[in-house]
Amino acid sequence: MQSLVEYLKLSPDTLNKLVLTAGILIVLTLARFIGNFIVRKRIPDDMKAYHWRRAILYIYTFLLFLLIGSIWIKGLRSLTTIVGLASAGIAIALHDTIANLAGWVFIVSRKPFKVGDRIEVDKIIGDVIDIRVLQFSVVECGNWVDAEQSTGRIIHIPNSKAMQQPLANYQIGFEYIWNEIPVLITFESDWKKAKKILETLTEENVMKLSEGAQQQIRKAAKKYFIQYNKLTPIVYTTVKDSGVMLTIRYMVNPRQRRSSEHQIWEAILDAFYREKDISLAYPTTRFFTEKQHEESEKQ
Repeated sequence: MQSLVEYLKLSPDTLNKLVLTAGILIVLTLARFIGNFIVRKRIPDDMKAYHWRRAILYIYTFLLFLLIGSIWIKGLRSLTTIVGLASAGIAIALHDTIANLAGWVFIVSRKPFKVGDRIEVDKIIGDVIDIRVLQFSVVECGNWVDAEQSTGRIIHIPNSKAMQQPLANYQIGFEYIWNEIPVLITFESDWKKAKKILETLTEENVMKLSEGAQQQIRKAAKKYFIQYNKLTPIVYTTVKDSGVMLTIRYMVNPRQRRSSEHQIWEAILDAFYREKDISLAYPTTRFFTEKQHEESEKQ
């Protein structure tokens, strides 16, 4: 040991500091290990166990910076220096917590959403049911459920996500969204008649859902640059591989999207059932015989 000290040219003071540092590392690491072991054995709840482990990590990091810093940094015993080092240790150890606190301040002050709003953040869609200091909670919508209906799961999202990820609010300022229903009919169908039927059905079933849109537009225009020239339902026409696509586009409250589609589709099926010259299309493959090909050329 003496020869190693002489080789490294360590002063007695430096050697003492190294020994104290190693002792502190060993003691704190052992204490952290024992603490985590007790948590695993005594706390069966995974969430509570997680929070206890995080608390042990925070205490471990804080003491590590404080004790080792007091050994190596000259003058650390002054109150100002101790507080500064402690603050740095806390900032590093509690990085996520501080970010979530900042996110909470952002949510409270800027109000990107409130309880009851439907939002999408970090690819999660849900209705906000609770906002706390470190996290907010949503009832999940969509995922494996169509038309963004509720799945029943409650998801807790760190507040920092509100600042770090793009956030979409379905209802802030303007409480309506555009929804589209594609209806594909065969090429042989009378597409003009089908379009007229869809326009009539849409006006009958959707107009009431869009009644408040104009008022909402005027209200939202006071705060955001939102302009729509046409708010009434419309049916667009295009051609696909398997037939003529008639797309119904209308405005609806996000929570009425599924029910409105259900209502419109039932009306469409009833109406098309009564028309012999209108048929819904599906992916098909057509084959022509040589005789049919020759007849088509003659025509």
